[in-house]
Amino acid sequence: MGTVIELDQLMKSYGDVKAVNNVSFSMESNKIYGLLGRNGAGKTTIMHMITAQIFATSGRLKVFGEDPYENNRILSQICFVKESQKYPDIYRVNDVLLTSATLFPNWDHDYALSLAEEFRIPLKRRMKKLSRGMLSSVGIIVGLASRAPLTIFDEPYLGLDAVSRSLFYDRLIEDYSLHPRTVILSTHLIDEVSHLLEHVMVIDNGSLIINEDAEMLRGRAFNLAGHKDTVEAFITGKEVIHRESFGNLLSATIIGHLDASERKEAEASGLELTPVSLQQLIIYLTNGKNQRVEARV
Repeated sequence: MGTVIELDQLMKSYGDVKAVNNVSFSMESNKIYGLLGRNGAGKTTIMHMITAQIFATSGRLKVFGEDPYENNRILSQICFVKESQKYPDIYRVNDVLLTSATLFPNWDHDYALSLAEEFRIPLKRRMKKLSRGMLSSVGIIVGLASRAPLTIFDEPYLGLDAVSRSLFYDRLIEDYSLHPRTVILSTHLIDEVSHLLEHVMVIDNGSLIINEDAEMLRGRAFNLAGHKDTVEAFITGKEVIHRESFGNLLSATIIGHLDASERKEAEASGLELTPVSLQQLIIYLTNGKNQRVEARV
């Protein structure tokens, strides 16, 4: 696989505030990434630098091996769908699709029209008259039909109901399998998209704290529940990222691999062992109570 994005010690500061703090990672071609974290963590700032909308304070950034700033050859390979996208007041939905055809070399107009029909978007309606959900649907249509080698969705489905979000996920994975490209999903609905993600990156307070294959990460955290003394004995020496007490009972979440013998030990001790969802894991790691700051690679 080729490298699509390279960040090396990238930093973006606003006065004394470090919105992005020495972040380094790379993204490969033809892979679906989750760029996750809380509001204000620095995710959108990173995406704005990747798409050359803001300059980095320091560090190195390459997209398709080149500096993206004022580089039309590189920028024409990127489609950035963001929830705050603005359109001219006179634009109708059809105008957005026709304009997109001039911006993206791989644009598939027939596919865009079929998506508009599926999402029930009226092509002749002015963009300023669309509901929040319809605006999100137009962004999704542009992102999918662009077939851009690097396609970024930043909270693309605000206002969409569950049926429309499910339609987006289905069409994304379907079209990705036919036309592979690098896709970045940034969203709060982590559990909904977790089955789509191949690699997960988590940003917290401007720093990269997780950079790991999604499949490996899904089996990395477990919750143990049982008598307090038994749980405490079992988790000794293990990395605990969350705990809750209920009288003599204790629930503890640990991160790390448990082998077959450890699982048998937990069961024999009367402990309840359950997996932790990707969303819950990220909540525990970014809730301000955890001291882990190193990136897992």
